[in-house]
Amino acid sequence: MAHAGLSTAHDTHSGGAAGRGAAGRRRWPLAVGAALGGCALFVTSTAPAAAHGAGPGRDTHYVSLGDSYTSGPLIPRQVEAACARSDHNYPSLVAAERRVTVFKDVSCAGATTDNMWKAQGTNAPQLDAVRLDTDLVTVQVGGNDMGFGSIIATCARLSSEDPTGDPCRRFYASSGTDRLTLAVAQTAPKVDRVLRAVHARAPHARVLVVGYPDLLPDDGSGCYPSVPFASGDFPYLRDTEKRLNVMLRLVADWNRAEYVDTYGPTRGHDMCKAPADRWVEPLQPSSPAAPAHPNAQGEEAMARAVLERLSEGRARH
Repeated sequence: MAHAGLSTAHDTHSGGAAGRGAAGRRRWPLAVGAALGGCALFVTSTAPAAAHGAGPGRDTHYVSLGDSYTSGPLIPRQVEAACARSDHNYPSLVAAERRVTVFKDVSCAGATTDNMWKAQGTNAPQLDAVRLDTDLVTVQVGGNDMGFGSIIATCARLSSEDPTGDPCRRFYASSGTDRLTLAVAQTAPKVDRVLRAVHARAPHARVLVVGYPDLLPDDGSGCYPSVPFASGDFPYLRDTEKRLNVMLRLVADWNRAEYVDTYGPTRGHDMCKAPADRWVEPLQPSSPAAPAHPNAQGEEAMARAVLERLSEGRARH
């Protein structure tokens, strides 16, 4: 897993200082590092460019940015094959419920924060969809930056070596520093740049950062071999996802965006549960969905969480 440095200077991706002004350099709160398990996270950058003044505020022009947890791979009906995008993913459900006038879902399976600025196959840079008149943006990104897919593959492969132990945790901590905690910390400035770019392009938009749903049993129990992780790695991977969500919440707050918790509403419907009860499919899905991804019920649960956040009114910062 390639690691970027923990410091980042002025956002070179977002096309200059539009919407940012001449604000001084900032430093992330020390609380971020503590929240990620003692992994120091010092990021210098320009101040956030949110300008929550007057604006439409009616969610009439909605743009959805995100990765496969947003796009909904294999969930019927697939409307964009290259990005594995479903018309029953949570952005589509939110758009239908809110009866928005303009809806652009540019989420794409496999997307990283880089794909906010760079094309992904035939999918244009996702930020191209965000315009001055955009008044609602949801963002769900970061999992692929820290390597969700490779982590799952690595932990599944190592489980056979010590199915009752924690070979995956030992592997990622072999250098003396937990590399997954570090990966979460290193993803923070990338998400930060995305949110600043969104605010620069749509200064009056309401911006929601959507967290990731409950993938593994919250109580730390396992379900080997249905989900082929060693028993001691279930709580380790659960805690890693929680760190990712904590980071997303903190970065959202720092950028005057709103965080949508999808972990809490999906707790108890993880990939270890019986087919009738799970909203996230295991590595061998029984419902139309990608492995280790939300099924249609999971997308519905995330839509409800987003709609609940929207119904509460814009958060004050």
